[in-house]
Amino acid sequence: MNTNEPIAAIHNYIQAFNKGDGEGMAAMFAESGSILDGMAPHQWLGPRAAQDWYRDVLTEGQQQHASGYHVVFGEPLHNNITGDSAYLVLPATMTFKIHDRQVTQSGAFFTVALRKLADGWRIASWAWTKGAR
Repeated sequence: MNTNEPIAAIHNYIQAFNKGDGEGMAAMFAESGSILDGMAPHQWLGPRAAQDWYRDVLTEGQQQHASGYHVVFGEPLHNNITGDSAYLVLPATMTFKIHDRQVTQSGAFFTVALRKLADGWRIASWAWTKGAR
């Protein structure tokens, strides 16, 4: 996995999400990471933040009969790198199905803080801001 640039770590993370690969997502996450999302409980912290968030996504998906999550990004609106810290904001679109109906959530933003560690860039924190639905 190439993580020489912050954007590469983000793309690796979201490719793993799109494949349903929770371990791949966790591999791109810093140990002391945090997630802020519109889904309850809204905040996940610590070394299992990525795994716990993904578990909750799947649980809520079962309750809502949602499946087939897929996220694509536009070009970063912010791409600030200072030493071993980075801050990126990417416009995002998520598609998924509820029952058999395709849903598109456009106008979302994925805001990410990253840290450069010995083995490459890792996501330290991310927040998802919902768009239209």
